[in-house]
Amino acid sequence: MVETEALLSPADIRELAHALDLRPTKRRGQNFLVDPNTVRRLVRLAAVGPDDVALEVGPGLGSLTLGLVTEAAAVAAVEVDPVLAAALPVTAAARLPAAVAARLHVVEADGLRVEPADLPPAVAAPTVLAANLPYNVAVPLLLGLLERFPSIERGLVMVQAEVADRLTSPPGGRIYGVPSVKLAWYAQARPAGAVPRPVFWPQPNVDSGLVAFTRRAAPPADAGLRREVFAAVDAAFAQRRKTLRTALAPWAGSPARAERLARAAGVDPGARGETLDVEAFARLAQQARILPADQPA
Repeated sequence: MVETEALLSPADIRELAHALDLRPTKRRGQNFLVDPNTVRRLVRLAAVGPDDVALEVGPGLGSLTLGLVTEAAAVAAVEVDPVLAAALPVTAAARLPAAVAARLHVVEADGLRVEPADLPPAVAAPTVLAANLPYNVAVPLLLGLLERFPSIERGLVMVQAEVADRLTSPPGGRIYGVPSVKLAWYAQARPAGAVPRPVFWPQPNVDSGLVAFTRRAAPPADAGLRREVFAAVDAAFAQRRKTLRTALAPWAGSPARAERLARAAGVDPGARGETLDVEAFARLAQQARILPADQPA
């Protein structure tokens, strides 16, 4: 159970920020959690247990980190800011018993590029992702981590509320789109609640939401087909008001071939991309490998 006294209060956060001469920047999406109750809620929803290795990207001053370290077997905290990366182990050592603080492994790296080889061996195969993701890069960050860290079985991420809605939208919805389909390639996702603005410092000017996910037992097609599937998804939603016959033409090579691919995949070429689930996009990509390209006239 997360010990209250170990967590950072709003006063603690401001004191740390002052000591580090820290001014949160919008460029890095720095909005720090300052509410211990929210931290306990996030750790509980992430279901982090003593057998888990947790991966946190963008730990900042350590609000969520301290909660994760008290519950997990080990935590990899990936921080791109060198000042924050250097301060985080000091904060943990000051607030946690030595044996607990030793579970924390801080890595100064960019979450958009970090790979298992960049992490210490003890945390190179994380089982759970738990993070308040920088809102300006949340989607590519999440998708990239799921691709590069196949050991991640489940996770809970905090993102902008609008992004949370898109990530968890089912096919057919107005906000269903590229993030929805691409996350579905890796995992089954669901909304896990809202987070009020006052629990952050500084307060963001957008609402926040939680996305929980569980990795699929296997992707909907051979993993080597992922790039082709994602290319089809990008094409379909680049012109989301157009039918697949038209929207997929740049990807397929022509409207005629797009129609042939759709029919071979069991998809209506007159439908729009927003009606297709990830399995349908996978079938389209599979057919693109099978059916010959158009021949020059």
